Amino acid sequence: MRRLPEHATASQVAGYWTVRVMSALVCLFLLLPILVFIPLSFSAGSFFHYPIPGLSWRWYADLFTSPFWLSSLFNSLIVGAATTALATLLGVLAAFGLWRSKMPGRQILLTLLISPLIVPVIITAVATYYAFAPVHLTNSFLGLILAHTSIAVPFVLVTVLATLSSYNPDYLRAAASLGAPPLLAFRRVTLPLILPGVASGALFALAVSFDDVVIALFLAGPEQRTLPRQMFTASVDSFRLTITAAATVMTVISVCLLVAMRLLRRRTERLTAAKA
Repeated sequence: MRRLPEHATASQVAGYWTVRVMSALVCLFLLLPILVFIPLSFSAGSFFHYPIPGLSWRWYADLFTSPFWLSSLFNSLIVGAATTALATLLGVLAAFGLWRSKMPGRQILLTLLISPLIVPVIITAVATYYAFAPVHLTNSFLGLILAHTSIAVPFVLVTVLATLSSYNPDYLRAAASLGAPPLLAFRRVTLPLILPGVASGALFALAVSFDDVVIALFLAGPEQRTLPRQMFTASVDSFRLTITAAATVMTVISVCLLVAMRLLRRRTERLTAAKA
C-alpha cells in the first residue's frame, strides 16, 4: 500500500486509515479460527474448550507415533510430491504451447483447461470416480495422483501464462539464429527466465494436493489415506485433539509455502527490473 502524502488533506488521512483498519479487521477475521485452534494443540486436556487446563506435547506425540496419522502424513507428502511434478510438467507445456500458438479456438481451449478452477470439486470427485472405477484406478496411489493432477494443472497453467505475458519472444528468435534447437532454447533461455512463475505454480499445485479431502474420500482406500482424509475421519469417528496438532502442522506447511512464494515474487520483481 502506498504511503500517506506529506501534505495530505483530511479526507486523504481518513481514507488512508480507514483502508488500514478495514484490512486489519479482515485479516483478523480470517486468522481468528487459526489463532483459536493452534493453542488447543498444546492442551493437556482431552476436550475442545478454553481455558486450557495445561500445556503438553501429548497430541504431537500421538500424531508422530500413531501408525494411522504418520502413514497419512507420508501418503500426503508422496501424493503431493508426485502431483506437483506431474502438474508442473503438464502445466508448463500447456502454457508454453498456448502462448506460442495462434490457432483459432485458443481461448476455448484455455477455458477448458482451467475449468477445474470453476467446477465444484465434489463434481470433479464424482466424475473421476466413475471414470476411474472401470479401469481399476480407485483405491490406488496412481488414481489419486492423476485426480489431484487434474485439479492442480490449472494453477500451474495460469501462473506460468502470467509469467510468459512479460516474456520477450525475441529471446527465442535470437537463440534460434545462433543454432539452438527449440528444446535447447527453451531449456537454456526461456526456462531460467520464467522459473519463478514455474516454481510458484508448483507450490500452488502442492498446496492444492495437500489440502484436498473430497477427492481422497472418493478415490483413496485405506492404504492411500491422506492427512486431510484422516482428519475428517477422526472428527467423525472419535474426536481427539490430535486433529489440532495435525491442523497446526498443515498450517506451518502452508505458511512455509506462502513465504517461499513471496521470496519467488521478489526474485521475479528483481529480474523484471533488471530487464527494464
